[in-house]
Amino acid sequence: MLGILWGLAIFLIAAVIAIFTSGVRIIKPYEQGLLIVLGKYKRRLNSGFNWVLPLISEVIRIDLRTQVLDVPPQEVITRDNSPTTVDAIIYSRVVDPEKSYFEVSNYRLATISLAQTTLRSAIGNMNLDEVLYNRATINTTLCTTLDEATDPWGVKVEAVEIKEVQPSGRVTKAMEEQTSAEREKRAEILRSEGERKSKILVAEGEKQSRILEAEGVKQSKILEAEGEKLAQILRKQGEAQGLRVLSLGSATLDQKSLSVLSLDTLSKMADGQSTKIVFPFELTKLIEGASSYITSGRKIEEHKVSEYSDLEKIIGKTEEILGKIPTSEEIGAQIKKMKEGESEREEKKV
Repeated sequence: MLGILWGLAIFLIAAVIAIFTSGVRIIKPYEQGLLIVLGKYKRRLNSGFNWVLPLISEVIRIDLRTQVLDVPPQEVITRDNSPTTVDAIIYSRVVDPEKSYFEVSNYRLATISLAQTTLRSAIGNMNLDEVLYNRATINTTLCTTLDEATDPWGVKVEAVEIKEVQPSGRVTKAMEEQTSAEREKRAEILRSEGERKSKILVAEGEKQSRILEAEGVKQSKILEAEGEKLAQILRKQGEAQGLRVLSLGSATLDQKSLSVLSLDTLSKMADGQSTKIVFPFELTKLIEGASSYITSGRKIEEHKVSEYSDLEKIIGKTEEILGKIPTSEEIGAQIKKMKEGESEREEKKV
């Protein structure tokens, strides 16, 4: 009998310990506990060790971390009647544990279902091009709409991101053809623009070449004219110098000497191959003058020999008439200067 009593006591002690232990609740740091006693909400349980009345208490753990909810792909008809498959991701977290548990049966499923209907409504009001190129606008619209709708559930929607937008096969093929045509169009435009610029550059180069060629011809003609001018000046100065020498030398000749020189000139002219000779003076006067002093038939009048001072009084000073006659060194220096100027102009053209 005593053994039975000891066994019953041990059993009761173990049962009490087990019942007491069942009232211990450990709440993790990222969780919030909701205490319900006999079907009535009592209070929140913070993270750490908590003890509740065993057997009659229920603790609901709510995860407060940001959760990723995957919206399944669904086919949506855009405003321009293009079938498109769209899916998305929702980033949300619980900000009010009581509302997330008592105001909605399953806030995750409710948020996903609401995102599907909102996504279908948003894309249905847009054209396919807007859906493809304005994902940021769609994300912002969905996030704002879902956040307002889930606020009574104690859920905060932090972000919504469109994962993929996949048009139907026929639409995709048409888009590829459109893209190919657009790229060919841009390539043709770029090719035409390049050809136009190339022709402009070639024409500009030919124009510049003709300008340089004309400039070169101009400079060449200027140099030729300058050289011809210098040659004529030197030639005329030489002729003038010869005439000066001839005039000064003939000033000392008398009538006899002039007659002899004239007859000598006639003999040289007769040696030529020409059958017609034109004499620039009266031939009979020349013969009379020569016979006068050869035969001594009459006396030849003597004339006074001209002096250089008398010639200068008549025709002026030699330096004033002929000008300065350049020396060979001065002519060489001037030609060298002209060649250097021409070389500089050629270098500028290059």
